[in-house]
Amino acid sequence: MRLRVVSSKNEITNLNSNEKMVHLAFRASNVDFLNLMQRCPRLRMIQVPPSYRKTMSSAIQVFLEMQGIDLLEGDVWGHRKDLDEYFTVDDATLEEIRSLASTGVNVDELATQIQKKARLGPDLIKFIAKSKATV
Repeated sequence: MRLRVVSSKNEITNLNSNEKMVHLAFRASNVDFLNLMQRCPRLRMIQVPPSYRKTMSSAIQVFLEMQGIDLLEGDVWGHRKDLDEYFTVDDATLEEIRSLASTGVNVDELATQIQKKARLGPDLIKFIAKSKATV
């Protein structure tokens, strides 16, 4: 599974219109979110750093929810944008999340277990578990 890392608002216009999961590594305005949704109509998830999430307007959060887009809090630890524009969750981690979710493990427990092993935020782990995201 891959998340497209977007470092600035200027990159939004260059995104592939098929992007489904995006990490915004900049403090996006409401207009930036709207531009992102227009550019990527298949968008299912946007991840923002925790400090940015706290300052977001509730209006855009409600709007994203109405559009069926999950807004997650989290970071892409250790990712170098100059090497790859995508942050990748490896197949082994995805499979472990899926197997734990299928056994009925509580989602919060699942997130705690996986977070210890993989450098993923709890919101992203929960998103993967509930969406059964494909590789």
